[in-house]
Amino acid sequence: MNSDYSMHAPVPVSMSSVEERADFISKTYMHLFGAMIGFVLFEAAIFQTELPAIMTSMLGGNWLIVLGGFMLVSWFANRTAMNATSVASQYGALVAFVVAWGIMFVPMLYIAQMTAPGVIESAATVTLLGFAGLTAVAFMTRKDFSFMGGMLRWIGIVAIVAIVGSLIFGFELGTYFSIGMIAFAGAAILYDTSNVLHHYPEDKYVAAALSLFASVALMFWYVLRLFMARD
Repeated sequence: MNSDYSMHAPVPVSMSSVEERADFISKTYMHLFGAMIGFVLFEAAIFQTELPAIMTSMLGGNWLIVLGGFMLVSWFANRTAMNATSVASQYGALVAFVVAWGIMFVPMLYIAQMTAPGVIESAATVTLLGFAGLTAVAFMTRKDFSFMGGMLRWIGIVAIVAIVGSLIFGFELGTYFSIGMIAFAGAAILYDTSNVLHHYPEDKYVAAALSLFASVALMFWYVLRLFMARD
């Protein structure tokens, strides 16, 4: 049975040739860039309508629901990325989750645009710089950060419990929570980049891009939340 499994188990890209690894990495980051562009275009289209004002009004200032939803969508996105089999299902998941994140970002972006002009651009710049720096660390060290997987799952569960607890008991999740979640997102970027280099099979470049996008979106969310709290 073990021999049968080994014959059908996915082969990590790290076992492939240099050319195949380079092709996989190139495809992964091209799809990540495409997902980011798609996210920006989706937001731009929504902001041409009255939906941002309507959604923000319906939210009624209850950000904890959005925070919890964002964490759950990020978790499901990573699960989907790891479990998607066909390339078509990977593309479907990528599109669905980019749209889901786009919808959840709308109220935050609307309030930021109305109350703190320029903060969106500042948060996006910091997020991209952080992502670039962490990606460089993973590529230069070539270290396998897969050992962080269990820790990240537990921290994610604790964060969701904290969000639900604050919703039920009415305590505030302030600046330190945002800083902690930015650090969590940074660790997730290291973990996801390590998986791209070491553990994904060659045919999961779309799923790898989805996983990276989830971590970048999570970091952007909390960087923006932190900047808005300061303004």
